[in-house]
Amino acid sequence: MTLSALRSSTLLPVLLIVIAMLSIQSGAALAKNLFPLIGAPGVTALRLGLGALILCIVFKPWRMRIQGNRLPLLLYGLTLGGMNFLFYLSIRTVPLGVAVALEFTGPLAVAIFSSRRALDFLWILLALTGMWFLLPLDNDIANVDMQGALCAIGAGACWALYIVFGKSAGANHGPATVAIGSLVAAVVFCPLGAYFADTSSLSPAILPLGIAIAILSTALPYSLEMVALTRLPAKTFSTLMSMEPAIAALSGILFLSEHLLLTQWLALFCIIAASLGATLTVKRARIINSAQG
Repeated sequence: MTLSALRSSTLLPVLLIVIAMLSIQSGAALAKNLFPLIGAPGVTALRLGLGALILCIVFKPWRMRIQGNRLPLLLYGLTLGGMNFLFYLSIRTVPLGVAVALEFTGPLAVAIFSSRRALDFLWILLALTGMWFLLPLDNDIANVDMQGALCAIGAGACWALYIVFGKSAGANHGPATVAIGSLVAAVVFCPLGAYFADTSSLSPAILPLGIAIAILSTALPYSLEMVALTRLPAKTFSTLMSMEPAIAALSGILFLSEHLLLTQWLALFCIIAASLGATLTVKRARIINSAQG
C-alpha cells in the first residue's frame, strides 16, 4: 500500500468522526432547549423514534440477511439507547461540556484496556489531565448535581460497550447495522421515554425540532461513526473521541451560554492535543507496520 493510500485510509475515518461529533453536540444543545417543553425522557423518545425511522428509510434494513452471531447487534442497539437516555437525563442539570467529559470515561476505559505502547498512555494521560481541569473537582464540586453526574457516568459505560459491540456488529453487517441498532434502541427506550415524558406541552410544532434533533444527534453521526468504527481500531476510535468534551463545551457556549473558566480552556487544549497525538502516532505506526510487512 502506498503512503498516500495509507494517509487517505486513516484521515477519512478521522474526518467522519469529527463531523459526527460536531453534529451530535449541536443536536444535544438543540435538544436541551426542548427539555422545558416535553422533558428529557420525552426528547429521548422523540430522538430515538424519529432517528430510527430516518435510518430505516435510508438503509432499508429489512433487505439485510442477518447471519452469524446476532448478540453483538442486539447489545449494540441496547447500549446505543441506554447511552442516549442516560445522557439526556444528565444534561438536565449538568452543563453540556461537563456531562460529556464525565461520559468520556467510557471511551477512555476502552483506550486504556486496549493500549500496549508507552506512547499510547501518554495521550491517555494528557486526556485525563484535560478532564481533571475540565471537571469542578475542587470547591465547586457542590455545584455539580450528583444524580446528573452519575447519569453521565452511566452513559459513559454504555458508550464504551457501544464502541465494542458496534465494531463487532458493523464488521458482520456493514453500515446498515446502525439502522437495526437504532430500531432496537427505539423499541426499548421510546416507550420508557414516552411514559416519563411531559405531554402537557406536546404539539405538532415540536415535530420539526424533533426531526432536526433526530438527524443531528442520531441519523447522521451514528452512520458516520459506524463507517469509522469498521476502519479504525477500537483504541484509536476511543482516544479520538476525547475531542468530544471540547466540542460539547464550545456547543454549550454558542447555543446555551455555558461559559468556561481559563482552566477549563486549558483542559480543552490538553484533550485536543491528546486526540491529535493519537491520530498522528497511529498513522505512523500503520505506515511502519505496512512497510515491514
